[in-house]
Amino acid sequence: MPKDVLIVGGGVVGLSTAHYLASAGHPVRIIERDESLAKSCSEGNAGMVVPSHFIPLAAPGVISQGLKWMLNPKSPFFLRPRLSPTLARWIWLFAKHSTKKHVADTQELLRDLSLESRRLHVELSENENFPLIQKGLLMLCQSDAGLAEEAEVAEHAHTLGLEAEVCDHKRLKELEPNAEITAKGGVWWPQDCHLSPGQFIKALRQSILKNGGEFISDEAEKLEAANGKVKSVTTRSGRSFSADTILLAGGINTTELAKQVGLALPMQGGKGYSLTLPKPVANPLLCSLLKEGRVAVTPMGETLRVAGTMEICGTNTLVSKPRLQGVIEAFCKFYPQYSPSDFADLEPWVGLRPCSPDGLPYLGFAPHQDNLIIATGHSMMGLSLAPVTGKLVADLVSGTKPAIDLAKLAPGRF
Repeated sequence: MPKDVLIVGGGVVGLSTAHYLASAGHPVRIIERDESLAKSCSEGNAGMVVPSHFIPLAAPGVISQGLKWMLNPKSPFFLRPRLSPTLARWIWLFAKHSTKKHVADTQELLRDLSLESRRLHVELSENENFPLIQKGLLMLCQSDAGLAEEAEVAEHAHTLGLEAEVCDHKRLKELEPNAEITAKGGVWWPQDCHLSPGQFIKALRQSILKNGGEFISDEAEKLEAANGKVKSVTTRSGRSFSADTILLAGGINTTELAKQVGLALPMQGGKGYSLTLPKPVANPLLCSLLKEGRVAVTPMGETLRVAGTMEICGTNTLVSKPRLQGVIEAFCKFYPQYSPSDFADLEPWVGLRPCSPDGLPYLGFAPHQDNLIIATGHSMMGLSLAPVTGKLVADLVSGTKPAIDLAKLAPGRF
């Protein structure tokens, strides 16, 4: 039987969910405060679909590397110090999960989510008519230590059945004939893909509207709950909405709404920047990640997007000029046909990735609320995992047993 679903959040996760629900005949309404998504993580991200990312954000070595970077104003990582019990709890939980055991316990789950999401991305591309570039991703390394580390990740990937090829500089030139690269070597991940987030979002919105979905331009502000159910969602403009099922998929803003029904989601905003060159001098064929600079590079049609940084900053969206300059300089070191002056007149995009302390999304029913589903906390993999998240939520709404066990993603796990 069709269920009326109200979705709070119109980014890639909310839209993907609405697509699968509307396609299955469920009446769907989406509340989105910013229809342009200019302030969300969806519009300006790197557009990568990454089965290669089977290691969670919370992993061995992350904390020690982060501490080294803290004193460098141009480094790709920064944690903004502040007196905050929620930040202290998040840091404690992150440290607790940054272990080899946690990686071992979650790698197969992340692999399965990513591979299924890649399959769904391909299916969506074919059915909804938007380009998905299936040429793989290059992890580029300029140091021997970096290359050795990534070669070890590639070897680990093989044990999970993932494809990865360790490359010398000559092989990199074969794979990437369109742009000069300064790197000792790298790893080619042939199963990875890339797309334009703008085109992806447009295709999803068109599909939702075609199947009877409705968009509400407003901001959800208050949840009213009673007897184990969310009865209504009230918006900033004073309108009230109810539905059989409520989905919170509003990224970092989900935390405040969840708190109103007794769910304290440990989550921090991970600020990232991107710059999009409208007329790149040499547009790469493949997307890439720059190991030493922690920068993402994605060709999007005739444009080129360069993205980076991870600033654990709460909800602060101010631009750090030194850190933005660090992204630009790191990119230019790997791609010598470019110089920082190429970016001089570009307006940076800023977004807050919703980061859970164990590097896993929150996906499932909220504890103590029978009709409330949470889908957030995807960190840097929101676009990559959006289709599988949407499909799994649609299964939950329909009462179908999800094909992937969601126990480790439970919103109440902390």
